[in-house]
Amino acid sequence: MKLKRILFGLYILIWLALAIDPWYRDDWLLENLLVFIALPIVIWSDCRFSFSNTSMWMLFVFFVLHGIGAHYTYSEMPWFSFVTQLFGFDRNHYDRIIHFLFGFLLFLPFYELFLSFQKSIKPTFAFTFIFLLAASGAYEVIEWIATQMTHPQLGTAFLGMQGDPWDSQKDMFLCYLGSGAAFLLWFKKYHAK
Repeated sequence: MKLKRILFGLYILIWLALAIDPWYRDDWLLENLLVFIALPIVIWSDCRFSFSNTSMWMLFVFFVLHGIGAHYTYSEMPWFSFVTQLFGFDRNHYDRIIHFLFGFLLFLPFYELFLSFQKSIKPTFAFTFIFLLAASGAYEVIEWIATQMTHPQLGTAFLGMQGDPWDSQKDMFLCYLGSGAAFLLWFKKYHAK
């Protein structure tokens, strides 16, 4: 319980620091709609069944990385520019890494959440994997609709396409890879018992 309070407090401090003077305030607000919806659900879920410490660390890392992306925008994240230059990429791939990590880091927390409703491990692993695949696709659609409804001019910053017409499909594919990697990692661990 102490670790969870420390992580939550640390996250709030990081979030507040990243809320100061983001590069694009309107984009920051759109990106943080996820936080405003997801964080209460995480807190409620933890009170209901208690996430493992590993899951709490994974949630913490994902939320912090998302906060950094929201502050700078995913497509302009300056800390990742050296990777772009080092490998001669045409675009900043920070958003691609986050989509992979969405599948990888959130697999165990969602698995634990779904397991609290159903105690059979195999169906829950499969359901978690399928849920993350669906969530990734749904997010891409919601992202597009939200941009069109609120600020169409933010399309480049918020959607982070960077000139790639297949950006959404590649983002979903990376989530699939992350989810698949997590599925293999955790399935093996839980079935080795």
